[in-house]
Amino acid sequence: MSVLFTPRSIGRLELPNRLVCSATYEQMAAESGEVTDKLIRRYEKLALGETALSITGLMYVHPSGRGYQHQVGIHADSMIAGLSKLTAAVHAAGGRIAFQLAHCGRQTTKAMAGQTPMAPSSRGRDPMNFVKPRTMSEEDIEKTIAAFGAAAKRAVAAGADAIQLHGAHGYLISEFLSPFFNVRTDRWGGSDENRFRFLKSVYQAVKAQVPEDFPILVKLNGHDHTPKAGVTLTSVRQYTQWLAEMGIDGIEVSCGTTHYSYMNMCRGDVPTTELMQSLAWWEKPVGRFMIGKLEGHYDLEEGYNLAFAKAIKPLIGDTPLFLVGGMRSVAHMESVLEKKHADFISMSRPFIREPSLARKLKEGKKNNVACVSCNRCLAAVPNGLPVHCYHKGFPAG
Repeated sequence: MSVLFTPRSIGRLELPNRLVCSATYEQMAAESGEVTDKLIRRYEKLALGETALSITGLMYVHPSGRGYQHQVGIHADSMIAGLSKLTAAVHAAGGRIAFQLAHCGRQTTKAMAGQTPMAPSSRGRDPMNFVKPRTMSEEDIEKTIAAFGAAAKRAVAAGADAIQLHGAHGYLISEFLSPFFNVRTDRWGGSDENRFRFLKSVYQAVKAQVPEDFPILVKLNGHDHTPKAGVTLTSVRQYTQWLAEMGIDGIEVSCGTTHYSYMNMCRGDVPTTELMQSLAWWEKPVGRFMIGKLEGHYDLEEGYNLAFAKAIKPLIGDTPLFLVGGMRSVAHMESVLEKKHADFISMSRPFIREPSLARKLKEGKKNNVACVSCNRCLAAVPNGLPVHCYHKGFPAG
């Protein structure tokens, strides 16, 4: 049997294979943040397709951390009923689901967050939303840490199988970890140890609200790819070592930030036409220039985060490592696992196109995924469309 279809545990949770649907913002929640039937169907299909674990798109733990109009909320007890329907559907289909908890930090707008966006530091104006965030006070920090803990308690009440803390892609935890975003000189910044303190405190708050053996995962960047130095391999090696020592149940390694290095996160084609459709008429001239600069520079390299995994894995012992980033062929996936560079293969875009991908691979019906990395699925989000495979183009109208 292929190593892809051997079981492996994360904490108390035994997974039947090594194929994980990496967190992907779905744009499928109600404007209130509540779960919809469309969202449930997405994860139900993944479960029926024998995906070992599906990690949801980022759920906002506090209204100030909401970044998107149709983002799932886990910020209030009123969300539990809908979230319970989601987990029940996944479990009935034989699957397992982890809730990704997040605060969008500076990567939002006043309209979404209901206030001026917060960040570790007010450094710079956001290049996409043109927002200058305000520096978080000590009270802001403590309230946000508590919000992560309260959200974790709701995740357990809703029947989630695990939690993943979103510490990548330029969102709030990632911002605290990064010297590009975090230029504080108090106990929350100025050194790797201080920058790590926020994630450590969030982990402790979450740990205090869940059963003793409940799996807690974290997603981190191996590199931020920001204009000036942010999280790099040197710092992430230290962060992952500390996390393993604390008892984290799994680490997923990614790269890039949503607002500064979008195409580093999702290499392949630059969907210029589709991204241009999302811009207002007055944004188009600058938008075409900025998007055009990206074309031809981000060709897909299979396993483009593998170097980070190779550097991290020897430092974290038996702590499971999830590798995401352009995994496309069975042979490459098997090689990564057999050489013990990672313990799980995470994919996003391939599962958008083929929710039944895991079952197809298990049955030997294919050796490569169907996804061609056109990235139209992700360009759908700024166009107000749900995440779906749009390889043949967006629907008319």
